[in-house]
Amino acid sequence: MTSLLVIIVLVLLAVALWQLTKIFDLTQVGSSSDDSQVASDNDNNIQGYFMFGFLAFIYIFTIYGLLKWGNLALHTPASEHGLLVDSLMNITWVLIFTVQVITQGLLYWFSFKNRGHKDRKALFFADSNKLEAIWSIIPSVVLACLILYGLYAWNNIMFVDKDEDVIEIELYAQQFKWTARYAGEGNVLGKANVRLIEGVNTLGVDMSDPNSKDDIVVSELHIPKGKKIHFKMRSQDVLHSAYMPHFRAQMNCVPGMVTEFAFIPTYTTAEYRELPFMIEKVAHINKLRAEKSAELVAKGGTALDPYTFDYLLLCNKICGASHYNMQMKVVVDTPEDYKKWLSEKTTLAQDIEAAKAAEKPAEGAKASKDSTIKDTVKAVIDTAKAVVAKVAMK
Repeated sequence: MTSLLVIIVLVLLAVALWQLTKIFDLTQVGSSSDDSQVASDNDNNIQGYFMFGFLAFIYIFTIYGLLKWGNLALHTPASEHGLLVDSLMNITWVLIFTVQVITQGLLYWFSFKNRGHKDRKALFFADSNKLEAIWSIIPSVVLACLILYGLYAWNNIMFVDKDEDVIEIELYAQQFKWTARYAGEGNVLGKANVRLIEGVNTLGVDMSDPNSKDDIVVSELHIPKGKKIHFKMRSQDVLHSAYMPHFRAQMNCVPGMVTEFAFIPTYTTAEYRELPFMIEKVAHINKLRAEKSAELVAKGGTALDPYTFDYLLLCNKICGASHYNMQMKVVVDTPEDYKKWLSEKTTLAQDIEAAKAAEKPAEGAKASKDSTIKDTVKAVIDTAKAVVAKVAMK
């Protein structure tokens, strides 16, 4: 409602200003004014200075943005390939910033320098092969270098040797949650199909596949430091995107197909929390939360919990109404802690057997209840028959 009122006020204000300009034009009737609508030297000078003012605004706002929000960019990457990704990103930013500064400066300088003047005539020429070659070849070479570097980075990141020692993990996306499935001793994930989803088998794992017998399904992702993790990704419903920003990893999860991504974590969760920039960031967030909590408590609300850093798996596609809430905690352990954590988990086959065992007593209780009801009905019928027989004998 407030937004609607603001819009109405702005529209009415615009109409009022328009009417004022018409009134002002009417007051000038009969006065000597230039109605030729041809720009004078004074008009051209004013427009030239406006251009320089806008150029200054662009430069000042760019520098202000870097100083104000530059610290919000992701800091130290937590994966081996993250350094390569950050390097490519930084090179791209430097090139874009340099080209922007030069081209914008030249654009507005030449606009000002060659502004209209009554004693100046514009020079027209059809084309210049030299200029065309300069502004075609230079961008082409720069872009080709960027693309080649990007392909080099992409191949290094995406290449997984078949004989390489990796940990196979499936990331399963559905509105609006993530589920992880670990391969067992053979390090081979069992087959799966959405048509097989039933009961506790929420991922549709094919339990007739021998490789599925030791698969482990969890709702919190744990991975070991220093070990290459090979993720295979599926989606149950719509297009999702597995996004792990601190690992510089992102891959779309497409219904009906399996996508993949691999990386090697370089910091455990505990180690990343102890990095100086993260300590400072967490302290700043908790300071803001403390101030907000004081306001909430004063109004009778509940204070906010202190913030603790954790790696997160997010969805980077707008997949529905609760997209913002689609995330899963990622814990990077030491190899020893990872093995201990994984050894304490039950397999999907064990979970299915436990679910079946839990159903049997319930079925038995239901059968017993049905038998009791039948016996009661039979006793009532027999009693009724006896009463009828006595009445008939009398």
